[in-house]
Amino acid sequence: MINASLERCLSFINSQSAPTSRVVTPVGLRRAVTISRQAGCGAVHVAEKLAAYLQQHAPPQNAPWTIFDRNLMDQVLADHNLPAYLAKMLPEDRMSALEDMIAEIVGARPSVQKLVVQTSETVLQLADLGGVIIIGRGGNIITAKLPHVLHVRLVAPLDDRVERICRDDNKSPAAARKFCTEEEQSRARYIKTYFNADISDPMGYHLTVNTSLVGYENTAKLIGDAVLRL
Repeated sequence: MINASLERCLSFINSQSAPTSRVVTPVGLRRAVTISRQAGCGAVHVAEKLAAYLQQHAPPQNAPWTIFDRNLMDQVLADHNLPAYLAKMLPEDRMSALEDMIAEIVGARPSVQKLVVQTSETVLQLADLGGVIIIGRGGNIITAKLPHVLHVRLVAPLDDRVERICRDDNKSPAAARKFCTEEEQSRARYIKTYFNADISDPMGYHLTVNTSLVGYENTAKLIGDAVLRL
């Protein structure tokens, strides 16, 4: 069953593609946000508060501000007519090069490289429309040349992130710490492998915010005010 988050994303896409429902927005007023994050720093919570803040304060546009996170792969698969099971194969670096090569040779699925390209195409198209908050997937690199996109990196101390994951995902401290470590390695490897970049390089972001020090609400407002000044 399609979840509520994906339904909102599909609604956004449909509203953008329906000429009769479009609100004409001057190019200078288009805005979008990319969020890179350390595991467990509350990126989705911040994004939800940011979407609400921008919806309240930003100029009118074609559709409500929409968050693309894990559901982004569903949109990629729909854009390129790919089978749904592929969504599990590219959660920001999980497939080994050997597995990828074998699968492509036998025609089992597109290569991970091709999926990355297709994902990048979708990210670029969404950001170009504006009104989106894109989490992960190298969004800041893909959209670096779009002047209406604000790039944010969210960080927090490891102990705080472990505590949040224990609380939000009901994991043990050991499991939460392991999750943080593996996710950080995975995301960094994804960015390095496919974009030849360092995910933690501060030069790739307009803002880097410590969510433990600033809090979700204030982080969202900080980002939102920066977006409105673009």
